[in-house]
Amino acid sequence: MLGGSLGFARIWDHKNTMGLCLGLRGVSVTRTTADRRAPLLHFKQTGCNHPIRPIAMAASEPIGFRVFSLNCWGIRYLSKNCKERFVMIGDLLSREQLDIALLQEVWCEKDFQFLKKQLSSAYPHSHYFKSGFIGSGLAVFSRHQIHDAFLYRYSLNGYPYMAQHGDWFGGKAVGKVLLNIRGLKVHVFVTHSFFIIYCREKDSYLPHRVVQAWELQQFIRHTSAGADAVILGGDLNMHPDDLGTRLLRNYTGLLDCFSETANFDGCEEGCTHISENPFTNTDGLVPFGGGVRIDYILFKGSGEVDVSCESLSTTKGPVPGHPFPYSDHEALTAEFLFTPTTKGNGCSERRAGCVSDKLPELVNTVNEARTEVKVGLHCAERMRHTAARTGIMGLVLLVLELAIAAVPLFALGTEQPFPKASFYLLGALCFAVLFSTLMLYVFYSMEVKALQGTEDQMRLALSSFQEQLKESPEVLSSDRSQRPLGSKDSARELNQM
Repeated sequence: MLGGSLGFARIWDHKNTMGLCLGLRGVSVTRTTADRRAPLLHFKQTGCNHPIRPIAMAASEPIGFRVFSLNCWGIRYLSKNCKERFVMIGDLLSREQLDIALLQEVWCEKDFQFLKKQLSSAYPHSHYFKSGFIGSGLAVFSRHQIHDAFLYRYSLNGYPYMAQHGDWFGGKAVGKVLLNIRGLKVHVFVTHSFFIIYCREKDSYLPHRVVQAWELQQFIRHTSAGADAVILGGDLNMHPDDLGTRLLRNYTGLLDCFSETANFDGCEEGCTHISENPFTNTDGLVPFGGGVRIDYILFKGSGEVDVSCESLSTTKGPVPGHPFPYSDHEALTAEFLFTPTTKGNGCSERRAGCVSDKLPELVNTVNEARTEVKVGLHCAERMRHTAARTGIMGLVLLVLELAIAAVPLFALGTEQPFPKASFYLLGALCFAVLFSTLMLYVFYSMEVKALQGTEDQMRLALSSFQEQLKESPEVLSSDRSQRPLGSKDSARELNQM
């Protein structure tokens, strides 16, 4: 035992104790080093008036953690039964014993404030992520204290002239909150990505979708380095085997609850957008058998904490006792178990081979994503050139109109009547063309730069993967033996970049 005084010191006992002086007069701390994972910090106060703040330690017992995710379809005055459905959602969350609820499409802050007031006793902590002109629509309600929150807005969010989709005005983003669950740092992410296009062959937004997936995985990787557990929930608007979903899972190491749990109760194949829902447009779902899975809860642990999904459930369309469901999407509820261990199921810097085991698959996914980004870049550059040419034509037309208007000033003889109405109408048209093309040129220039930046980042990542493959020839040889005949070699693909 070491008596505390002014200053800070760390003293090791060569036997089995460690003394830590906290700089508080009259406070002493000891901890046995027989098992550093166990919460064996002991505090003793000897006549000191300073408050004691214990050091958080990971619990040795498994911890249950329940997560809820729902796209609320909360567009006021446009979504059907919006007000009544938020009352139902509030009642549902009050009944469920959840640790955290991740909501999307809560577009109106008044609806968030309504839920906050209704859920204040069950979920005393909440946060609303604000972004764009309309808002991100992301909201979090937690039973545990939210220690920190951060929002990252995606650089590409569709096109402003596609107002019916609303993505550009809404400012789609990913939000993050930091929780401390009995000493464990749990990083929880919520996101709502780009508008769903059922037919992938006609998906003109695919480059934007890939860029959002790339930025999402970067945000998760770079902000959760010290996390004990990572949870991602939200409406990704992508199928499980889509490029963006594969890029997200392969790069971050996140696991899909639907694939990992042994206890599932919900719609067939885990679908969250089903034809049985009266709010759903069933025409687009026909090719998919009446349902698609576009809402997810993903997770991973760390080197210190093993995270397992014990169960996953979804709502099933109509709600008993109510004439309509909670939303046009089905809600997800996942129950996790956090078990402190030295061999967790998440990638850790101290675990060799965690990334290299799936490196060839990751290389192929990033190569495919880079190709789509290049296609989108070519289209954006072409549209920018079109906007520039149209603007030049509008400028030439305006100059010609001004020249025609100046002719009467230099004409000799009898004054001719000047068609003012036609002049002003044509002038207004020219200015409208110039302004529109200027705005489009600015927008497409921003899109080009965003796509170029993403393509450069992917190129750097592939270069790094190439070096890792050279340093790990056994991984590359294993990948070659597992590939079918006629498939391309990852290293050869990289050398062709």
